[in-house]
Amino acid sequence: MTEQDLDRTPPSTSPRPPAGPAVGRRGLIGYVGSAVVGAGVGAATGAAVASATASDEVVQRVGETLSPYGRHQAGVTAPMQACSETVALDLLPAVARAADRDALARMLRVLTGDIEAFMLGRGAPGDPTPWLSSAGADVAVTLGLGHTFFTDAWGLPAPGGFEPVPPMEHDRLQERWSGGDLVLVVGGRDATTVGHVVRRLVADVAPFATLRWRQQGSWNGFGADGGRVTGRNLFGQVDGSANPAPGTDLFDRTVWINGGAWQHGTTLVVRRIRMDLPTWDGLTRAEQEQSVGRDLATGAPLTGGAELDDVDLQARRDGAYVVAAGSHVRRSHPDLNGGRRIFRKGANYEVLTEEGSEAGLVFASYQANLSGQFTPLQQAIDAEDLLNEWTTAIGSAEFAVLPGFEKGGWLGQSLLGDS
Repeated sequence: MTEQDLDRTPPSTSPRPPAGPAVGRRGLIGYVGSAVVGAGVGAATGAAVASATASDEVVQRVGETLSPYGRHQAGVTAPMQACSETVALDLLPAVARAADRDALARMLRVLTGDIEAFMLGRGAPGDPTPWLSSAGADVAVTLGLGHTFFTDAWGLPAPGGFEPVPPMEHDRLQERWSGGDLVLVVGGRDATTVGHVVRRLVADVAPFATLRWRQQGSWNGFGADGGRVTGRNLFGQVDGSANPAPGTDLFDRTVWINGGAWQHGTTLVVRRIRMDLPTWDGLTRAEQEQSVGRDLATGAPLTGGAELDDVDLQARRDGAYVVAAGSHVRRSHPDLNGGRRIFRKGANYEVLTEEGSEAGLVFASYQANLSGQFTPLQQAIDAEDLLNEWTTAIGSAEFAVLPGFEKGGWLGQSLLGDS
């Protein structure tokens, strides 16, 4: 990640809040952390100056405080945040051997308390720096379990279709970006807050699990006027146009598990996709658009219309399909895949490695039935998608995303009862 210049604003001279009694790390879940009054215009309200017009009108964007409560985990449907981290953890060997469901329940209660506090803009119980949490920071945290918990040792029921994604021909998977027993997906408006949340969650789960991998990314989901837009990946492609809209029947059928202990939960596939930007940038715009099947400037299908209009798969020009047979839009279209859909999110990344710069997409796919939805779609893409020439999956992991919780409850309660 590129280093940012240090903020050289003089320290605030605002009085410090009075010291309060210490709170244990696993103490009172409702603990409210102290808030720091930030320096600069709008810092206390979470407002940021976005742009100024010729008439000196200032357009402000105010962050959101997302509720942690509900039938579903809010992070699944929340718009893609500006900054995100996806973190996988492995059970400690002794914990894995014991397969103690009571210990798992205790850990999930701790994480639920942390998630509740962070999403409401408070410091978590025992947080040594609670002022790094604040309301209006767009914070959302999503928690999921890996395959380990659905073995005979743990005896937990798995969601229907929760099977490992088989290796694909174009995959070049690396162990350091694959697998995991637990996943935490953390998003927010700024990297400082997101990083703080991740560090505290990893610290609080340390008696139970240790960090396996940590993937960071960013996404611009706002247009020039401050309104929500789909956002673009590093190929310059508007990415996610065909997603089902949260709150619709189509979304509910696509994403949420219906029935059983996993009702209102979902499944998640995380793929780290390396993108060959130098070669891609050498293509003509027409070549790029034929590979994708969309106008790169607007995101509209090459068959015409606006970004959210469906593509006309039968449209021809001079005897050939307008949208190429191997284009990403055609290969992934529900009409050619038995009606299968997924709900996708992405986060762009670029890092320095020993080999040089690596850029790509941390790709997240949510679906009710992993083996019935994601896997067949991915196999269709792997077989013939033109984008395979410039994209390579180097990491892959699957998780079952727990149903949500109400105030006073905890994540995983439907699976573990009152353990």
